[in-house]
This record gives sequence, structure tokens and C-alpha cells, in this order.
Amino acid sequence: MGAEGSGREEMLELATEAFRARDFQLAADIYECQLRAIRAGQEDERDELRLKRAHCLALGGRLAESLEEYKLLSQQGILRPQHLEVLVERLAEAMRSSQGWTDGEQPARRLLSCLKCTGTLYEPVTLQCGHTYCRNCLEREREGTRAPSTHCKLCKDKLHASGTYRINVVLNSFLNKYFPAETRALTLRHEGNVLYKNKKPQAALEKYREANALAPKDHLLLSNRAQINASLRHVEDALHDGNAACNLQPTRSKGHLRKAQALAGLQKVDQALKEYIICIALDSENKTAKLEAQKILSDFLSPIAENMRHCLPDMMQLLSPRSRIKDIVNSLSASNVLENSCKEKIDTTDIGVRKEWKAHTCGNLTNTVQMMSDNKDALKNSSTPLALTSPEQKNTQKRKYDLVNDDKAEIIEGNSTCFRRARAQSPSREHDTQSDLVDPLDLECSLCMRLLYEPITTPCGHTFCLKCIERCMDHSPKCPLCKEVLPEYQTLRKYSRTSLIEELIAHYLPEELAERKRVNDDEMAELSNLNKAVPIFICTMAYPNVPCPLHIFEPCYRLMIRRCMEFGNKQFGMCMSDPIKGFADYGCMLEVRSVELFSDGRSVVDTIGRRRFKVLHQSERDGYSTADIEYLEDEKMEGESYTELLRLHDAVYDQAYKWFSSLKQGLKTRILSHFGPMPRKDTDIQASPDGPGWCWWLLAVLPLENRAQLPFLAMTSLQDRLNGIRRVLLFMSRNCPR
Repeated sequence: MGAEGSGREEMLELATEAFRARDFQLAADIYECQLRAIRAGQEDERDELRLKRAHCLALGGRLAESLEEYKLLSQQGILRPQHLEVLVERLAEAMRSSQGWTDGEQPARRLLSCLKCTGTLYEPVTLQCGHTYCRNCLEREREGTRAPSTHCKLCKDKLHASGTYRINVVLNSFLNKYFPAETRALTLRHEGNVLYKNKKPQAALEKYREANALAPKDHLLLSNRAQINASLRHVEDALHDGNAACNLQPTRSKGHLRKAQALAGLQKVDQALKEYIICIALDSENKTAKLEAQKILSDFLSPIAENMRHCLPDMMQLLSPRSRIKDIVNSLSASNVLENSCKEKIDTTDIGVRKEWKAHTCGNLTNTVQMMSDNKDALKNSSTPLALTSPEQKNTQKRKYDLVNDDKAEIIEGNSTCFRRARAQSPSREHDTQSDLVDPLDLECSLCMRLLYEPITTPCGHTFCLKCIERCMDHSPKCPLCKEVLPEYQTLRKYSRTSLIEELIAHYLPEELAERKRVNDDEMAELSNLNKAVPIFICTMAYPNVPCPLHIFEPCYRLMIRRCMEFGNKQFGMCMSDPIKGFADYGCMLEVRSVELFSDGRSVVDTIGRRRFKVLHQSERDGYSTADIEYLEDEKMEGESYTELLRLHDAVYDQAYKWFSSLKQGLKTRILSHFGPMPRKDTDIQASPDGPGWCWWLLAVLPLENRAQLPFLAMTSLQDRLNGIRRVLLFMSRNCPR
């Protein structure tokens, strides 16, 4: 017995390892072998192994075999609804795969729909990431998590929101102006929600009827009204609303949940099971659907015995022989092999079921098997949305519903044709609003008074062009309209464009958007020109290839640096101040290497010198100076002149290196930390249009006044520049202390 027990433990451990490795086939085979070896008196161990094998078979896709194991466990009286969680999830996964869905698949999004509830936006709030939701949806999620933050469903960004959410003024005005019926329906819907929450379902139902008359294609109205009808025990009306909601949004799980609950209330449990499975396939986190599906499966698998009838009084009228569940499972998993349950043997516990009930349930089973097949005629009938608008219409629709509700004509919206068609169309009144009816003034920036371009919505709910709000932040961290402080914008300088407003402009105002983009591109091209209207930073001397860190705090230069970064060239000119002209006639282009922003809007910009230039014409733009320039280039030397120039270059370099080496260590350390090490001699001293880099490094290090430095920058002769440096070094070595 000891050896036998040890061997059994090893096999069970092997099965566990196979399960962890997701080799469910091997694990199921091992459990089957161990079941055969179980002896009398070991019932508890047998049941445990059978349950594990059933799970492995379900996970491995062998649903019919797993069903037999679950059935045996049910006969033993130990199967509980929670034991069927794996089977339900696997059925949903099979359904999801057969239809080509993804878990949490979103229905075709309408232009003005909320990203959370998928209904038309009500009191729209734009988050910092640029995506827009209903305010109630955001508040409900925050209350549910009990945390001062939420996650964007689209980009998954964690978004902190202290205090109340602020309505997007532009979007809210647009909805109220161009979609008044939908907006009024949304107001009625939320009033109905309040009434229902206050336990006034009849009054809530009246609100929903008014709302549905205004917005008959709002699937949320229908699914919510189905819940209200169910609470009032109007089960047929609830099923009617659930059907309509599924027709409008087949990939929205809420409609299928309401429909399943209504079907269960009408004791159509096989159809309810299918809808619950569809709901789980669309939303794997729906706990309500999971629990109800597990309960139905458990009831299907349980033996119909005398001692069970008081618990399940209506099940006897609905169940055919227990083996019919296999066909339901095969139907749910989109299997091509469907067994005929009416021809299978009937267990002794089902002999008492009357023949007429058998015929009835077999007919229901046939309809269930056909639920997953393509029924084009039924789909045509189901494509028209239903709505309750008036007493006369209600009576007419009631008669139509009675016909649709016939067992032989039951329409199941779960087949693939219906879903494919739903993806191709998105019923909405939004497309009824013509583009020529939309006034561009409704989507205009209140700062530049032009059509919004790259719109940014602030936490206070106001929307501006990106460049407009950035310029305002250069001067003050406050909203330019309501003056609310926006410290996060000035600190992080992270702006996310409001995607919905961009989509609205592209949809309704395509011509105006094209013209706005053309004007913007022309402005950008003008600003990015490195010869005409080049931005000039008036400060100190800068030299080619020499680092020049800058502290930026004035608003005009904040704008200038940001534009340089946006245009891609990342360059601007540096000139000395001139008391008469404004700035000197010669300067050096600087290239931005990095920008470090501070919370108060200041920044430290790390730049390095590039090419020298001469100012041809001075001008001004948006508070900072600009200039038309031409670039300077050293004259080329050849022959004997070049040989003489090379000797002079080597001599001056050695002189400069000797002078720098003679400096005190503390001074040398400060120079090296700021300007870096002295560059080496170039192999070709005329390769660069500005001459050898070490010359400019030395001029930056030498303690010369700006007036003495400027002539070197203007020189186009390397020989003159070297002679000037030699004279300065001679003077420094004779008169200046080291």
C-alpha cells in the first residue's frame, strides 16, 4: 500500500505540473487513470479527481466529455454552481473565438458617444489625456473605487481628479445646440435613474418612456428600461426592451444581460443561458452573468427527482431529458457536430416526464441549436429598433412583440451575421446634421478667434488652441477665461489634444479645417526659416562648437524657445546687446540640446554654438527680436599661403596650450567644468567654414571684454584670427597673473 500510495502521489503531482504547463490533455488522461484505480470506500477522493478531470477537459476544449463528468458529480449530489465556473468561462471563450470577438470588445463608437457607457455624451468631461466621458460615468467609477483617481478606458492613463469634474463648455454647447432631442432624452434618463434609485420605479418608467420617444435609438435607454420593467414584473416588456437594445448594440454586454434576465423570468432558461454566455464572452468581468449561467447549468445537470421538485417547481415543465444540455453546450461553443438529444436514451429518473412536455422541450432545443446558425429572414425582421412612444404605438408594438415572442419565431441576435452588420453601421442622429448647418463659430478659439487647431481642454472645462494656451502659460499659470490656477500645465507642460473636438471639426467642417491647416503650415514654414526672420536671443557672446547654457525666464523668450523646439530645427541666434542698434551686427547660431523646465515656468536650456552669421535686417515678432541673416565662412588658402597658415596655426596652438597649462588648478577646473577640455588640432584646418574649433574654445576662455571678442566673430580670415589670438596670449602671459 505504501508503494501504491507513493506512486499515486507522484502521478497526481505530475498531473498538477501538466496543468500548470497548460497541458490539459495530459492532466485529464492522468486523472482518468487514477479514477480507474480508485477502490471502494474512496468516494471523496474519486469525486475530487473527477472534478479536476472535468476542469481539465473543459479547459482543453473537450466540452462534451467534461459535461459527462459534471453530470456524474451532479448525480452524486456534490456539484455546486461554483464548480461550473471553468465550464462557463470556456463556453464564453469558445463563443468569443467563433465570433471573432475580443474580450471587452467595444461596439462601433458613435462620434458623440461616451467611451465608458457608449451612450450619447451627457455633461461631457474631458480628462487630462484628451478623452471625453459623461460626468456621471466618471463620478460613478470614482465612487466605486473610493479613490481620488480614475483610469482612462482608452489610453489606460491614471488620471487624478481632485474635487468635481468640470463640463467641457464647447462640447456641451455643441450638443445642446445641434442635438436638442438627444440632450433632452439624456436629461430625462438621468431623472428616471434618480427616481429608480429612490424606489419609485413607476415614475422612473414614465421618464424613460418620454426619453425613448425622443431618442428611440439609444440602447442605454432600452437596457435600463428593461431593468425597470423587470423590477415591476413586466417581464415581457423587459424582454422587448432587451431585444431592441441587443439589435442596436449587439456587442454591448448590458443589453444581453437584461435580455437574459427577462428570458429567465419567462422560464426560457435555455435561451437565457445562451444570452448569459454571450454577455460573458463580451465582458469576462461580468460577475452577475457568470453566477446566473452557473446556476442554470447546475440546474440542467441536476437529476429531476421528487425531492428536488419543491426547489425547482417550474423546471419540470421546461426540461427535456438531461442529455439535451450537451446540445446546448455544443451550440454555445459553435461546434459543427450537434447530437440529436431526442434520440438519446432517457435515464430512469426522467421516466415520469410527460410526453407532451418532452415534445415541447425538444422543440425548444431545436430552436436553441438554430440560435447560432445564419437566419437571414429573422435578421431582417430584427433590424428595426422598437420603442414605446405613445399608448397607440405601445399597443401596436405589443401585438408585434407577441408574434415575435412565439417559440418558433424567436429571434436570437447572437449570430455572426448580425454582429458583422452592426459593426458596419452605427445608428445615430449625428449624421442627420449636415456639415453646412454647423457654424464654425461654435468651434472657435476664444483667444485667437480662429477655428480651434490642436484643441486643448483645461481642467476647468475651457478649450483653446495648443499654441494659444502655451503662450498664456508663458505669462501666467491661470486659465485666460475663468482665471482658475492651472499649476499642472505650467509644471509639466504636458498637453493632450481633445480628440473628440478634432473629430467633430474633421467631420462637420472639413473645408474650414483644411484652410486652417494651410495657414498654420505657412506660419510654421515662415518661423522655421533659418535665413529670414531668425529669432535672436540678446544676451552675450556665443562661439561655434562651444557650450552655452542659458537661463530662460522672460515670457517672450519662453515662446521663442518653445517654437524652436516645435519646428524641429531647434536653433536660434545669439547676439550681444547694442545700446544704439538693439543688438550687434554679428552673432552665432545656437542649437538646443536639452531643456529643463521648472514649476514656475522658468527653464535651463543647454545649447551649443553652430555657425556665425551677419545681420542684414532687424525686426521683431511676438515680443522677441528677429533678423534676416547671412552665414559667414572663412576664406580658403592654397599653396604657399596654406603652408604658411599651417605653420602659424601650429605655433599659436602650442602657445595656447602652454598658456592654459600654466593656469592655477582651481581656475583650470572651473574652466573645464563649464567649457569642457580644450579641443585637439584638426587634421584639416580649413574643413569647417568657421575654422578650427580650439580657436573658439580659447576665445570663450580668455578674459576679454565683449568689444574685444566681437571682431574675432566677424573675421573671415583664419590667418587674421590666429594673429589676433597670438597677440592676446602674449599680452596675457606678460601682464596677467596665473
